[in-house]
Amino acid sequence: MSVTIVKYKVKADRRDENIQYISAVFDELKEKSPAGLHYVSFNLEDGVSFLHIAAVDDGVAGNPLPQLDTFKSFVADIKDRCEEPPAATPASIIGAFNAFS
Repeated sequence: MSVTIVKYKVKADRRDENIQYISAVFDELKEKSPAGLHYVSFNLEDGVSFLHIAAVDDGVAGNPLPQLDTFKSFVADIKDRCEEPPAATPASIIGAFNAFS
């Protein structure tokens, strides 16, 4: 399984817009239900920081997330919405228990 963690901070006046983009991505994920993708997004305590964790099962050809129209819209102007740009970091799972389902 490959895992990527992305963290960034949006401008305060763009917070709600960012949440709307993220919600649209989850709506499309529910509709299309791509196999092998595990995805969770968090709005952190300060209200303007966001954390996304995407995991793709071994054997899945590529990450299906960037193929979604709503995800393309979400990332299209992400830098303009951000106070601190997205930083993506590959990660390895050591363990998981009832991981958000």
